[in-house]
Amino acid sequence: MASCDSCSSRQNCSSATEGGSCSDDTQSNNQNSAPALEQPHELASVKTVIGVCSGKGGVGKSMVTSLLARNLMKKGYTVGILDADITGPSIPTAFGLKGTLKGSEQGIFPAQSHNGVQIVSVNLMLENPEAPVLWRGPIISGIVKQFWTDVIWDGLDVLLIDMPPGTGDVPLTVFQSIPLDGLFIVSTPQDLVSMIVKKARNMALMMQVKVTGFVENMSYVKCADCDHKIEIFGPGKTQAAADEMNVPLFDRQPIDPALAQAIDAGKLEEYDNDYLSGSIAAVEEIIKSKG
Repeated sequence: MASCDSCSSRQNCSSATEGGSCSDDTQSNNQNSAPALEQPHELASVKTVIGVCSGKGGVGKSMVTSLLARNLMKKGYTVGILDADITGPSIPTAFGLKGTLKGSEQGIFPAQSHNGVQIVSVNLMLENPEAPVLWRGPIISGIVKQFWTDVIWDGLDVLLIDMPPGTGDVPLTVFQSIPLDGLFIVSTPQDLVSMIVKKARNMALMMQVKVTGFVENMSYVKCADCDHKIEIFGPGKTQAAADEMNVPLFDRQPIDPALAQAIDAGKLEEYDNDYLSGSIAAVEEIIKSKG
């Protein structure tokens, strides 16, 4: 048995305790779990990489990613989105993008939204965007790697990676292959969130990726007549889970029918809002820290 106190991976181990211990095999696995990160395309320029993930589906992770991109662009940053949700890509729809990606012998060129957000998604590679992606895990993971290694990202201040839900192949591939500077976990207010969020956070710790903070989506809806906040799922449980894990909860995002309509119409960039201000500020700090 080896002491947690003497283990070099203690800060990144989800099971570490003061004075605790683990088996020699576990400690060896922790010490050898540092991923061999892939290099971006030689012509790409990416200053900062931020992941957006969730422990389960249907929490609005892609909406949060899209809002982060839109509002960071509004502040003058050059932003890209790597849509790693290969079997459920929705980023192009939010930005009104259609058609297919272009490329050359040098690499793949990202599509650009009306306001200049650079986007790569499998839905921009299919002749029929409604066609299902019937690929097994290794192929999907390989595509995600190519979106990092083969795409010529142009002068990005920040690349946002929209990951699929859960703790499967693609999140594992992202954690092991792409150098993340930060990670946001998106949740909803229900009590189940505590267990789900912990799974996502513990996976990040095991992969030696720091969780920047949480975003609670669908926290409430505002009455159209009086602006009263109605917590339709009850009081949010994310704050308690965040406090327990000593990770900040940056934003509580409301249910906004007008925002949903703008996304469905591909006009997210035209929807004026100041959502996710806490998360935006956190990303700005990370960008500044990169010099």
